[in-house]
Amino acid sequence: MGGRAKRKIAKRTVRRFVARDEGGGVIRFTEEELNNISELERGPNYIEVTCGCTNKKYGDYIGKLRISSFGHFKITCTCSEKCKQVNLTPYAFEKHSGREGVKNWKKHIWVIINDKKVALSKTVLISYYKHSTNMVLSRPKQFHRDEFISCSDCKKLRRFLLRDQVGCRTYHDALANKNWKCTDWPYDKISCDDEEERECRKICKGCPRSSTCRGCTSCVCFGCTRCRFWDCDCRTCVDFMEHGEP
Repeated sequence: MGGRAKRKIAKRTVRRFVARDEGGGVIRFTEEELNNISELERGPNYIEVTCGCTNKKYGDYIGKLRISSFGHFKITCTCSEKCKQVNLTPYAFEKHSGREGVKNWKKHIWVIINDKKVALSKTVLISYYKHSTNMVLSRPKQFHRDEFISCSDCKKLRRFLLRDQVGCRTYHDALANKNWKCTDWPYDKISCDDEEERECRKICKGCPRSSTCRGCTSCVCFGCTRCRFWDCDCRTCVDFMEHGEP
Protein backbone atom coordinates (compact mmCIF):
# COMPACT_ATOMS: atom_id res chain seq x y z
CA MET A 1 0.00 0.00 0.00
CA GLY A 2 1.42 3.38 -1.04
CA GLY A 3 2.12 6.28 1.28
CA ARG A 4 -0.72 8.38 -0.18
CA ALA A 5 -3.28 5.62 0.46
CA LYS A 6 -2.07 5.24 4.04
CA ARG A 7 -2.46 8.98 4.63
CA LYS A 8 -6.02 8.88 3.30
CA ILE A 9 -6.90 6.04 5.67
CA ALA A 10 -5.31 7.90 8.55
CA LYS A 11 -7.41 10.99 7.83
CA ARG A 12 -10.56 8.90 7.90
CA THR A 13 -9.59 7.31 11.20
CA VAL A 14 -11.22 9.07 14.16
CA ARG A 15 -9.88 8.48 17.64
CA ARG A 16 -12.57 7.29 20.00
CA PHE A 17 -13.00 7.33 23.76
CA VAL A 18 -14.22 3.93 24.95
CA ALA A 19 -15.69 3.38 28.42
CA ARG A 20 -15.97 -0.33 29.25
CA ASP A 21 -17.24 -2.29 32.19
CA GLU A 22 -17.01 -5.93 33.14
CA GLY A 23 -20.53 -6.55 31.91
CA GLY A 24 -19.52 -5.80 28.33
CA GLY A 25 -21.41 -2.54 27.79
CA VAL A 26 -19.48 0.02 25.74
CA ILE A 27 -19.79 3.77 25.25
CA ARG A 28 -18.25 5.09 22.06
CA PHE A 29 -18.04 8.80 21.35
CA THR A 30 -15.58 10.50 19.05
CA GLU A 31 -12.73 12.25 20.86
CA GLU A 32 -13.42 15.42 18.91
CA GLU A 33 -17.04 15.57 20.05
CA LEU A 34 -16.13 14.93 23.69
CA ASN A 35 -13.39 17.52 23.75
CA ASN A 36 -15.89 20.27 22.97
CA ILE A 37 -17.90 19.48 26.12
CA SER A 38 -16.83 21.45 29.18
CA GLU A 39 -16.09 19.86 32.57
CA LEU A 40 -16.25 16.27 31.33
CA GLU A 41 -14.67 13.48 33.36
CA ARG A 42 -13.95 9.98 32.12
CA GLY A 43 -14.23 6.90 34.29
CA PRO A 44 -13.62 3.19 33.70
CA ASN A 45 -17.30 2.49 33.00
CA TYR A 46 -18.90 5.91 32.72
CA ILE A 47 -18.53 9.51 31.63
CA GLU A 48 -19.60 12.43 33.82
CA VAL A 49 -20.36 15.97 32.75
CA THR A 50 -21.65 19.14 34.39
CA CYS A 51 -25.24 19.82 33.38
CA GLY A 52 -28.01 22.21 34.34
CA CYS A 53 -31.67 23.11 34.06
CA THR A 54 -32.81 26.74 34.05
CA ASN A 55 -35.63 28.01 36.24
CA LYS A 56 -36.91 31.38 34.95
CA LYS A 57 -37.41 32.67 38.49
CA TYR A 58 -34.48 31.19 40.42
CA GLY A 59 -31.88 30.71 37.71
CA ASP A 60 -29.76 27.68 36.88
CA TYR A 61 -29.84 24.43 38.84
CA ILE A 62 -26.47 22.75 38.34
CA GLY A 63 -25.79 19.04 38.57
CA LYS A 64 -23.47 16.23 37.54
CA LEU A 65 -24.78 13.91 34.83
CA ARG A 66 -23.27 10.44 34.88
CA ILE A 67 -23.82 8.16 31.88
CA SER A 68 -22.93 4.53 32.50
CA SER A 69 -21.79 2.16 29.82
CA PHE A 70 -25.30 0.66 29.86
CA GLY A 71 -26.83 3.99 28.83
CA HIS A 72 -28.14 4.69 32.32
CA PHE A 73 -28.54 8.43 33.10
CA LYS A 74 -28.17 9.60 36.72
CA ILE A 75 -27.86 13.19 37.96
CA THR A 76 -26.52 14.43 41.29
CA CYS A 77 -27.75 17.94 42.02
CA THR A 78 -25.18 20.50 43.24
CA CYS A 79 -27.49 23.53 43.32
CA SER A 80 -26.50 24.23 46.94
CA GLU A 81 -24.34 22.79 49.70
CA LYS A 82 -27.44 21.63 51.57
CA CYS A 83 -29.02 19.86 48.59
CA LYS A 84 -29.06 16.08 49.09
CA GLN A 85 -30.62 15.09 45.76
CA VAL A 86 -28.47 12.30 44.30
CA ASN A 87 -28.97 9.66 41.60
CA LEU A 88 -31.91 11.53 40.12
CA THR A 89 -33.43 10.53 36.81
CA PRO A 90 -33.47 13.32 34.20
CA TYR A 91 -37.23 13.59 34.82
CA ALA A 92 -36.70 14.04 38.56
CA PHE A 93 -33.91 16.59 38.06
CA GLU A 94 -36.11 18.67 35.76
CA LYS A 95 -38.87 18.56 38.38
CA HIS A 96 -36.41 19.42 41.17
CA SER A 97 -35.34 22.53 39.28
CA GLY A 98 -38.93 23.77 39.35
CA ARG A 99 -38.97 24.53 35.64
CA GLU A 100 -42.43 25.56 34.50
CA GLY A 101 -44.29 24.58 31.36
CA VAL A 102 -44.29 21.37 29.35
CA LYS A 103 -41.91 18.74 30.68
CA ASN A 104 -39.23 17.82 28.16
CA TRP A 105 -35.94 17.10 29.89
CA LYS A 106 -34.06 16.38 26.68
CA LYS A 107 -34.54 20.01 25.65
CA HIS A 108 -34.49 21.62 29.10
CA ILE A 109 -31.38 19.96 30.56
CA TRP A 110 -28.23 21.37 29.02
CA VAL A 111 -24.45 20.96 29.01
CA ILE A 112 -21.75 23.48 28.12
CA ILE A 113 -20.21 23.12 24.66
CA ASN A 114 -17.81 25.80 23.40
CA ASP A 115 -18.92 28.08 26.28
CA LYS A 116 -22.58 27.84 25.28
CA LYS A 117 -25.55 26.04 26.86
CA VAL A 118 -26.63 23.27 24.52
CA ALA A 119 -29.69 21.08 25.11
CA LEU A 120 -28.95 17.37 25.56
CA SER A 121 -31.17 16.64 22.57
CA LYS A 122 -28.61 18.44 20.38
CA THR A 123 -25.54 16.65 21.71
CA VAL A 124 -23.93 13.28 21.09
CA LEU A 125 -24.62 12.35 24.71
CA ILE A 126 -28.32 11.78 24.06
CA SER A 127 -27.49 9.17 21.42
CA TYR A 128 -26.45 6.78 24.16
CA TYR A 129 -29.65 7.20 26.18
CA LYS A 130 -31.24 3.74 26.36
CA HIS A 131 -34.99 3.72 26.78
CA SER A 132 -35.05 0.29 28.42
CA THR A 133 -32.71 1.08 31.31
CA ASN A 134 -34.14 4.49 32.14
CA MET A 135 -37.89 4.40 31.53
CA VAL A 136 -38.36 1.68 34.15
CA LEU A 137 -37.62 4.37 36.75
CA SER A 138 -40.80 6.25 35.87
CA ARG A 139 -43.04 3.29 36.71
CA PRO A 140 -44.75 2.90 40.09
CA LYS A 141 -42.44 1.07 42.49
CA GLN A 142 -42.53 -2.71 42.15
CA PHE A 143 -43.24 -4.57 45.38
CA HIS A 144 -40.65 -7.12 46.45
CA ARG A 145 -41.60 -9.86 48.88
CA ASP A 146 -39.28 -11.16 51.58
CA GLU A 147 -36.79 -13.83 50.55
CA PHE A 148 -34.74 -16.46 52.41
CA ILE A 149 -31.13 -17.55 52.10
CA SER A 150 -29.72 -20.77 53.50
CA CYS A 151 -26.61 -20.69 55.68
CA SER A 152 -23.73 -22.56 54.06
CA ASP A 153 -22.86 -24.19 57.43
CA CYS A 154 -26.06 -25.01 59.31
CA LYS A 155 -28.47 -24.82 56.33
CA LYS A 156 -30.95 -22.74 58.35
CA LEU A 157 -33.02 -20.24 56.36
CA ARG A 158 -32.69 -16.55 57.21
CA ARG A 159 -35.15 -13.88 56.10
CA PHE A 160 -34.17 -10.84 54.00
CA LEU A 161 -36.37 -7.74 53.75
CA LEU A 162 -36.50 -6.28 50.24
CA ARG A 163 -38.27 -3.04 51.15
CA ASP A 164 -35.95 -0.67 49.32
CA GLN A 165 -32.95 -0.66 46.99
CA VAL A 166 -30.49 -1.09 49.86
CA GLY A 167 -32.35 -4.17 51.05
CA CYS A 168 -32.49 -5.56 47.52
CA ARG A 169 -28.74 -5.03 47.05
CA THR A 170 -27.97 -6.68 50.38
CA TYR A 171 -30.00 -9.75 49.38
CA HIS A 172 -28.55 -9.71 45.85
CA ASP A 173 -24.95 -9.77 47.11
CA ALA A 174 -25.70 -12.36 49.80
CA LEU A 175 -27.34 -14.64 47.23
CA ALA A 176 -24.20 -14.44 45.08
CA ASN A 177 -22.02 -15.43 48.02
CA LYS A 178 -21.84 -19.24 48.09
CA ASN A 179 -20.20 -19.12 51.52
CA TRP A 180 -22.86 -16.95 53.14
CA LYS A 181 -23.30 -17.73 56.85
CA CYS A 182 -25.66 -16.80 59.65
CA THR A 183 -23.03 -14.45 61.06
CA ASP A 184 -23.33 -12.39 57.85
CA TRP A 185 -27.03 -11.66 58.45
CA PRO A 186 -27.32 -7.84 58.21
CA TYR A 187 -30.20 -7.18 60.62
CA ASP A 188 -28.87 -8.53 63.91
CA LYS A 189 -25.97 -10.44 65.40
CA ILE A 190 -26.83 -14.13 65.19
CA SER A 191 -25.03 -17.42 64.86
CA CYS A 192 -25.87 -20.91 63.68
CA ASP A 193 -27.00 -21.71 67.22
CA ASP A 194 -29.97 -19.33 66.90
CA GLU A 195 -33.24 -20.94 65.85
CA GLU A 196 -34.68 -20.21 62.47
CA GLU A 197 -38.22 -18.99 61.91
CA ARG A 198 -41.08 -21.41 62.38
CA GLU A 199 -42.55 -22.90 59.22
CA CYS A 200 -45.88 -21.17 59.79
CA ARG A 201 -44.07 -17.82 59.95
CA LYS A 202 -42.00 -18.44 56.81
CA ILE A 203 -45.18 -18.59 54.74
CA CYS A 204 -45.78 -14.87 55.38
CA LYS A 205 -43.56 -12.97 52.96
CA GLY A 206 -45.35 -9.63 52.91
CA CYS A 207 -47.42 -9.96 49.73
CA PRO A 208 -49.92 -7.05 49.59
CA ARG A 209 -52.57 -9.32 48.08
CA SER A 210 -52.43 -12.24 50.50
CA SER A 211 -50.37 -12.89 53.63
CA THR A 212 -49.94 -16.56 52.72
CA CYS A 213 -49.24 -15.98 49.02
CA ARG A 214 -46.70 -18.39 47.51
CA GLY A 215 -45.89 -16.02 44.64
CA CYS A 216 -47.97 -13.84 42.33
CA THR A 217 -47.63 -10.85 40.02
CA SER A 218 -48.18 -8.51 42.97
CA CYS A 219 -45.12 -9.62 44.93
CA VAL A 220 -42.75 -11.38 42.51
CA CYS A 221 -40.51 -9.06 40.50
CA PHE A 222 -38.76 -10.29 37.35
CA GLY A 223 -36.46 -7.28 37.15
CA CYS A 224 -36.53 -3.54 37.85
CA THR A 225 -34.02 -0.82 38.67
CA ARG A 226 -34.51 -1.45 42.38
CA CYS A 227 -33.32 -5.07 42.28
CA ARG A 228 -31.01 -4.92 39.23
CA PHE A 229 -27.81 -2.89 39.38
CA TRP A 230 -25.83 -1.23 36.59
CA ASP A 231 -22.55 -1.54 38.53
CA CYS A 232 -22.98 -5.30 39.06
CA ASP A 233 -21.38 -7.67 36.54
CA CYS A 234 -23.55 -10.73 37.24
CA ARG A 235 -25.38 -12.17 34.25
CA THR A 236 -28.82 -11.28 35.61
CA CYS A 237 -28.03 -7.58 36.03
CA VAL A 238 -26.12 -7.33 32.75
CA ASP A 239 -28.96 -8.92 30.77
CA PHE A 240 -31.54 -6.62 32.37
CA MET A 241 -29.56 -3.42 31.81
CA GLU A 242 -28.76 -4.31 28.20
CA HIS A 243 -32.03 -5.89 27.10
CA GLY A 244 -34.70 -4.97 29.68
CA GLU A 245 -38.00 -3.79 28.25
CA PRO A 246 -39.57 -0.51 29.52
